[in-house]
Amino acid sequence: MTDKGQLDASEAHLKDLLVRGLAGEAPAYQAFLRDMSAHLRAYFRKRLARLPDEVEDLVQESLLAIHNKRHTYDAAQPLTAWVHAIAKYKLIDLLRRRAGHDLLSDPLDDEMDFLAASDSEASEAKRDVGKLLQQLPDRQRLPIVHTKLEGLSVAEAAQITGMSESAIKVGVHRGMKALAALIRGKP
Repeated sequence: MTDKGQLDASEAHLKDLLVRGLAGEAPAYQAFLRDMSAHLRAYFRKRLARLPDEVEDLVQESLLAIHNKRHTYDAAQPLTAWVHAIAKYKLIDLLRRRAGHDLLSDPLDDEMDFLAASDSEASEAKRDVGKLLQQLPDRQRLPIVHTKLEGLSVAEAAQITGMSESAIKVGVHRGMKALAALIRGKP
């Protein structure tokens, strides 16, 4: 079997386990978490060669985020893209906390090593959203990233950013309005 064939089989296997787990089959969900942790561990080890002690924490943080947001997964979409986005944001959060963006061993977007090649349209959309978000001030961008993209609660986002909960809510509201204006071409 080719590398792509193995990746496709892995994607299908993990997706099947998750969908069965979401339908209430506890052993399938436990198997999904176990198998997914192995993929996440490999993903983080490759990118954090200089911070091996952080790998297990990131695996656990990612699994927790996946678990907490499992109800948002759309089975019609690739599991890879959904999980990869969560893992990537957890890695970015770690790097921001450590203030050492040069700690990465490989680029963040090397998705082939994770599970499967990403869809080019999804990659382009992600890049476009990223560019739009970069245009926002931190007080709007960070609340959106943490609550809307990473799925954290308002309280968790407040704790991470050092902002108040009401500032997070206001930041999300104003940031979403600003993003809509940017999309419409009205800065």
